[in-house]
Amino acid sequence: MEEQPVNNPKRLRQRLKKPYRLVILKEDSLEEVGAYTLTPLSLYVLISSLLVALSFVVVMLIVFTPLKRWIPGYGDTSMDPELISLRTKVDAMAKQLELQKRYTENVRQILTGEVQKPPQEKEPGFVLDSLTEVKRVEEDQMLRNNFQLGEGLRKQQTIPVATSNNKTPLERLYFTPPIKGEISAGYMPDKDHNGVDILAPKNTPIKAVMDGFVILSDWTLETGNTIGIMHDNHVVSFYKHNSSLLKKRGSFVRAGEAIAIIGNTGTLSSGPHLHFELWYQGKPVDPTRFISF
Repeated sequence: MEEQPVNNPKRLRQRLKKPYRLVILKEDSLEEVGAYTLTPLSLYVLISSLLVALSFVVVMLIVFTPLKRWIPGYGDTSMDPELISLRTKVDAMAKQLELQKRYTENVRQILTGEVQKPPQEKEPGFVLDSLTEVKRVEEDQMLRNNFQLGEGLRKQQTIPVATSNNKTPLERLYFTPPIKGEISAGYMPDKDHNGVDILAPKNTPIKAVMDGFVILSDWTLETGNTIGIMHDNHVVSFYKHNSSLLKKRGSFVRAGEAIAIIGNTGTLSSGPHLHFELWYQGKPVDPTRFISF
């Protein structure tokens, strides 16, 4: 009788169904604890069932529990409360920054006389809306009110209004130092540092360099408590990173009058100091050329 090859399907089935006895004995007395009859096929079915059950449990944990947040590619980050809170804060900061840029641009255009006027004639296909129908931006309306208030105060106090023909050089103007102290950072326009940083003791009052009207008295994210004063002869001075502001928008101040207290506010400040900027005809200039700190 010929021997069947090992890979014969019939013989393989017989081997899978051949029973084996598994006996469990105590090591010291060789007493039989239990005995089980197994076949390779039943053992294979048992192991496969356990693997399938384990895989099913793992899938259920991933789908129906928060564990999926820790698995790359499965976490739904859009519903994370922390991310939602951070996204809301970033959106609010972006809107605030955009409003600050618009406000600064409006101030610059007014100071330099670059306010754009609407065309006088209608072009083909162009509809010219009435300016009275355009809703003004809140920052622009506040700037207009401050300017009108400044004009009224100037007339009451008989202070001459600067005109476009008045171009007195800065060298002929007298400036009161805002504070006396050591300059820690100089005028570096190439590094977007359009002023000087001056160190002074805590609670030192900051003074106005010339007579003028306060056009800005508010808090910004980068410069903290900031105050800006418009003077005659197209001169504007800015005082930044203050701990507190003593004047409001529209207020008239005299040279040497206290307008703020030195501080350390804003993201661009790393210690108590005054960041002072001097602008002439819409452009920043080096304050150390005209003021002795």
